[in-house]
Amino acid sequence: MTPRLAEPLATSLGKRAAGPLEKMGLVTVDDLLRHYPRRYGDPGTLTDMDRLQLGEHVTVMARVASATVRQMRSRGGALLQATVTDGRHELALTFFAKRAGALRPHEDKLRPGRSGLFTGVVSEYRGTRQLTHPDYVLVGVDADDDEEALTEASRPIPIYPATASVPTWRIQRAVRTVLDPLGAQDVPDPVPDEVRARLGLPSRLDALRAVHVPDSAPHWQSGRRRLRFEEAFVLQAALAQRRAAAAAEEATARPARADGTLADFDAALPFTLTDGQHAVGAEIAADLARARPMQRLLQGEVGSGKTIVALRAMLQVVDAGGQAALLAPTEVLAAQHARTLRSMLGPLAEGGLLGGAANGTRVALLTGSLGAAARKSALLEAASGEAGIVVGTHALLGDQVQFADLGLVVVDEQHRFGVEQRDALRAKARVAPHLLVMTATPIPRTVAMTVFGDLTTSTLTQIPAGRSGTDSHVVPADNPRWMERVWEKVREEVDAGRRAYVVCPRIHPDDDVALDGDDGAPGRSRRAAAEFDDVPEFLEISDGEAPDRAPLRAVLEVADMLRSTPRLDGVEIGVLHGQMAAADKDTAMARFAAGEAPVLVSTTVVEVGVDVPEATVMVVFDADRFGISQLHQLRGRIGRGRDHGLCLLVSTARPGTPAAARVEALADTTDGFELATLDLELRSEGDVLGAAQSGRTSSLRLLRVVKDADLIAEARTEAAGVVDADPDLEGHPELARAIAVQLDSEQEEFLERT
Repeated sequence: MTPRLAEPLATSLGKRAAGPLEKMGLVTVDDLLRHYPRRYGDPGTLTDMDRLQLGEHVTVMARVASATVRQMRSRGGALLQATVTDGRHELALTFFAKRAGALRPHEDKLRPGRSGLFTGVVSEYRGTRQLTHPDYVLVGVDADDDEEALTEASRPIPIYPATASVPTWRIQRAVRTVLDPLGAQDVPDPVPDEVRARLGLPSRLDALRAVHVPDSAPHWQSGRRRLRFEEAFVLQAALAQRRAAAAAEEATARPARADGTLADFDAALPFTLTDGQHAVGAEIAADLARARPMQRLLQGEVGSGKTIVALRAMLQVVDAGGQAALLAPTEVLAAQHARTLRSMLGPLAEGGLLGGAANGTRVALLTGSLGAAARKSALLEAASGEAGIVVGTHALLGDQVQFADLGLVVVDEQHRFGVEQRDALRAKARVAPHLLVMTATPIPRTVAMTVFGDLTTSTLTQIPAGRSGTDSHVVPADNPRWMERVWEKVREEVDAGRRAYVVCPRIHPDDDVALDGDDGAPGRSRRAAAEFDDVPEFLEISDGEAPDRAPLRAVLEVADMLRSTPRLDGVEIGVLHGQMAAADKDTAMARFAAGEAPVLVSTTVVEVGVDVPEATVMVVFDADRFGISQLHQLRGRIGRGRDHGLCLLVSTARPGTPAAARVEALADTTDGFELATLDLELRSEGDVLGAAQSGRTSSLRLLRVVKDADLIAEARTEAAGVVDADPDLEGHPELARAIAVQLDSEQEEFLERT
C-alpha cells in the first residue's frame, strides 16, 4: 500500500481538484503539505488598500462596505458592484452576469460588515481601483455552525503562494482535506525522539497542523520553527555523514621536506608572505602530513593571495613524491593559472629540461580545446609523473586522464562545480587524495557552516602589501555627460600606460540570453554549459523590475562602438568571450597584458583569477543586472598593482529598486564578507544551495541561513551527535530516508552566481 504522504493528489482529492495543483508542481500529499503558507492574515488586521498597484495580482483582507445588484441599460445583463474597505481606503469589486438572479448569491454573501480574503488583478475604471470577478472567501461564512464560525474568525488565516487559477483558500481546503485524516503513523519524523524531547520540539505532524491550521500566532510560529529545525537538521546530518566518511578513509601522508622544491621556492620569493598566509599554510601543511585525507576550504578576499598558498601546498605534495591537480571552471582561468604558476616557479617549473632547477617539476595544462599534439603531451606528462602539477578544466575528469600518483586535488571556485565533479577527479588517485577547495567569494559564517559543513575552513583576510585598492562609482546609463567622462577616464589611463576592462553581459547583440560558454566541452547544451561557465547571476535574480528595460549590452556591439568613439581614437580595442577558440583567447589576453590592445571588451570570463597588474579601470555595462558577489569578483581584477583602481558601474536601475540597492552597496564598501551577507539576503536560499543549477526545487522551504544562524548551529550539534553514534543511520531510517529524498549532491555546494 502506498504510504499516505506519497499518495498522488489525484487519488486524495480527485483528478479535477488535483490538476491545477499539479501545474504548480504539487503532485503528492507530501508536496502539498510542504507547500507552506507564506504569511498569515489576521481577521482583525485589514490590508492597506493604498499600497495596491495597477496590474498586480493581489490577495487582500478587507471588510465589505456595500454590495448592490442592478440591471445594465446600455449593454444588457446585470452588474453587481461591491465595495470593500480597510477602514480608510476602498476597493471596488465588479461582477457581470446575463441575469440578476445569477448574482444574488454573491449579494447575499457579501453583506456589509463581513470580512474576507479577495483575490484578483487590480485594474482601474473611471479613476477607481477595482477587482473584476474576484475570487473570495468570507471569514466564518462557510462554517458548519456558529461555534465553528466564531473559532474560524479568531484564527490566523494561512495565505499560500498561489496562482490566478488556484487561489489561496482552495489550497487551504485541499491541505485540510489531506491533513485532517492523518495520524502519527502516517507522518514519519526524521528528527529522532530523543532530540525532540531534549529541545522541546513538537512532532512533525503537530508542526504541520500548527502551520496549516494555527490557533494563534505563537502556534504557527512554533510549528515553523520546528520545520526550520528539521530542514537544518537533515542537511547537517548529511554533512556530518560526509565528514565521517572522509575521516574513515585512508590517504598517503605527504609531510614537508626541508630540502625540497618548496624550500627552494620559499627561498626565491621576492616578497614576504602575510601573517595570514603563514598561518593558513601551516594548517594545510599539518593536514597534508597526516594519513587521513585533508578536506579544507580556503576562502579569502579578492587579491588576498590564495594562489600562492595553494601552490605551496602543491609543492609539499610534489616533494613527497605525489602530484597535484588544479581544477578551474573556465579555460581562460585554467590557462591563467598555468601561466601564473610557471611564472612564480621560474626554473622550478622546468624539471628535467635544460636550464631547469635540480629540484624542479613541470606544470601541465589540459583543457578541452587543446590540439591533438598538445593534449597527448599533457596526458603523457600527467600519466608519467613528469608533471607534478596538472592544471585543467573539467577536461581533467575525462576517462583518458591518468596520474602517476595523485596526492592533492585543488578546486578553484568550488561553487562552479558539484560534488560529482569533485569526486570524479579524486577517484583518479590510488587512495583518497587530499582536497583543498578555494573560493574568492567570501562566505558568511552561517553559509560556510550550512553548505560547506563537510570541510574545515581557513580564511585569508589580509591583502598583500603593494596593492593600492579600488574606488567604485555608479554611472547612470542615461546621462550622456557622465558616459562621456567614462571614456575620457579610460583614455587617460591608457595614455598613462595602464589598461581598462569593459565588461558586458552578452556576446552578440541578437542573443536572447546572456550565456557565454567557456568550458571547451564538445556536445554540451547551452544550459548545461551554464552550470560551469560565466553566466551572469541576473539570470537567477528577480527584481520585480519592468520587463521593458533596454536590451543588455553585448561585447561585439560595444567593441564596435568604442572603435568609433572619438575619445578612444587610435586605441586598439581587444575582445574576449567564451565562444572564441582557446588560442584566440590566449592571444587576446596576451595583447591586453602587453598593452598592445589596452582596452579589453569582455564577458565575465575575466571574473575570477585573471591577473594583469597594469589594469586600473573597469567599466561594467548593465551592472544592475549582476549579483553583488559577481560584481565584487569583477572589481577584483583591477587595482592589483601599485596603481589605484577605478570601477565604474553603468546602471539603468530605477532608484529604490533591489537592483539599484545592489549596485549602490558595491559602490559603498569593499568588504567582501559584508557584501556576501547582503547578497545572500537579497537572493533565494535555493540559489545558495545550488537548486538553480541542478534544476530542482530546493529542499529548504523555510530555513534562512542568515537569519537562522543560532538554529543551524543547534541543529549541527544535534546532528553530529546522532551521526557519531550511528554513522550509517541504521537506527534512524526516517532520517536516512529524508536525506536521500530531500537532498541531492548539488544542494551540498555553495552557489555563487551571484
